[in-house]
Amino acid sequence: MSRLQANLLLTLAAVIWGSSFVVQQIGVGDLGTISFTGARFLVGALIVLPFAFRQFRRVEREERKFQRGDWLKLVITGTVLLTAAALQQHGILRTTVTNSGFLTALYVPMVPFLGLLFLKRKVHFIVWPAAICCFIGTYIMSGAQRVELAEGDLWVISSTLFWAVHVILVGAMASKTRAPLVVAAVQFTVCGIFGLILGYIVESPLAADFLGAVWGICYVGVFSVGMAFTLQVIGQRYTPAPDAAIILSSETVFAALSGMLFLGERLTTMQFMGGALIFASIIAVELLPHTRIGKARILN
Repeated sequence: MSRLQANLLLTLAAVIWGSSFVVQQIGVGDLGTISFTGARFLVGALIVLPFAFRQFRRVEREERKFQRGDWLKLVITGTVLLTAAALQQHGILRTTVTNSGFLTALYVPMVPFLGLLFLKRKVHFIVWPAAICCFIGTYIMSGAQRVELAEGDLWVISSTLFWAVHVILVGAMASKTRAPLVVAAVQFTVCGIFGLILGYIVESPLAADFLGAVWGICYVGVFSVGMAFTLQVIGQRYTPAPDAAIILSSETVFAALSGMLFLGERLTTMQFMGGALIFASIIAVELLPHTRIGKARILN
């Protein structure tokens, strides 16, 4: 798969995630945050598992054997995913779709910073200004002068560190195992099982609560988890984590557009300009490294 194809998959994942913010806000019903997160990821796991099993057998036979350490790291990846998703979901229920999309984008500048700080991974120089421009774009889209942090916003902010770590872990595990579908299936299963267990302990949900949220669980489980997170894992096998984070940040734009279309949230001209700035950053990351000047400035 070419890098361009991988980045298109990441963009499609961002489209699905952006539209899912609406469902995550209105489709939960009375079900608790952790229980909803566990249920939707378990649905996603069931979607991906048959394909992951086939890929696992092929990779084991033709490329490499899975080691005990691989499974442990995948469990850690799933646990980080559960933490990020639960914190974000808790915040989404207590703020606007546009604000939750904006604040989630805080993870974009964190990814290259954490990669450089802990993994000593240097990146192409364009990643730094592009990441900053993505954050500025999402700030503009949030309403700029009118940003007021509510309780829900703080929960979303707390999720961004875990999203940044998750992006790094997914890229590393997809490349190491050479089995992105296996990475997706294992992290979904871990997230789903742990989420339901923790939800039962903390939230004590009733069967009626799950039935009331069944459409939201199925929609987000199939599309946001089963499709979008799997597309992320596949795409990140061929795209560096900082570049992937910038591309995935376009979910902010699609979240705002979904809020406008389905919830009546309105976008101003300035907010549309913020969206354009995000897309300009994505195009810069995609095209500049392939120019003569860009190739001369690559840092590895």
